[in-house]
Amino acid sequence: MSETLSKADVQKLAEHLENCQLEVRDTPKITEAHPNMTMSDAYDVQYVIRERKTERGERVVGFKAGLTSRAKMKQMGVEVPCYGFLCDSFAVPDGGEVDATSLIHPKVEPEIAVVLKHPLRGPGCHIGTVMAAIDFVMPAIEIIDSRFRDFKFDVISVVADNCSSSKFVVGSRCRPADQLDLRTLGVVMELNGEPVAFGAGAAVLGHPAAAIAMMVNMMAERGDFMPVGTLILTGGITEAIAVKAGDNVTLRAQDIGSVSLRFI
Repeated sequence: MSETLSKADVQKLAEHLENCQLEVRDTPKITEAHPNMTMSDAYDVQYVIRERKTERGERVVGFKAGLTSRAKMKQMGVEVPCYGFLCDSFAVPDGGEVDATSLIHPKVEPEIAVVLKHPLRGPGCHIGTVMAAIDFVMPAIEIIDSRFRDFKFDVISVVADNCSSSKFVVGSRCRPADQLDLRTLGVVMELNGEPVAFGAGAAVLGHPAAAIAMMVNMMAERGDFMPVGTLILTGGITEAIAVKAGDNVTLRAQDIGSVSLRFI
């Protein structure tokens, strides 16, 4: 898709969206002011946000898939998932605390996380390539936090906003991928001890590795790839659950243990 924004517009939007994240303030979706923005423009903005963070000394440690359920893709009018980046500053230790006042309207999603032992490059990446490149698998909770007012956005706005990336926590138990069936791997997410979400890996495009392959092929269009050691959040298995200060969240995943965090 062609680009419509000037480089100056891209820089300005990246600064605006990152400042909203850093200053914990919301904004109207950016397509209101830029109705002709394309998906290519949106990724341009996201990549400038990434550059801004790495220039300040942050390190990109992984990537995340967004819009990975067929229902969500249909709702947003897209045919492929989107992707965002993860910095070391986003990581929360297992059992750790997150200050709810540092986020605008946080929600949590249960995910299957993987770490790569081989780099992944497109085009032509497929599920088999992905499975051969995975070192190990862990349970993960992603804390998403759209910067857009009232959590209302379109897909172009959300891609520019780094796919609502905010925080994440991964479990400390690691299992080799060849010992697991990621498609049937089941999860239960608990909020304050009560089960609130159930699902399995197949909810992510039929197989979490399918989401990774799509991400890798999309990244190749921009000359990007996933290096060895990359952490990948493969996509929300269930709907996102809103959280607030005082909430405890635990994810229990079949065969790979649990992971938890608390909002203060």
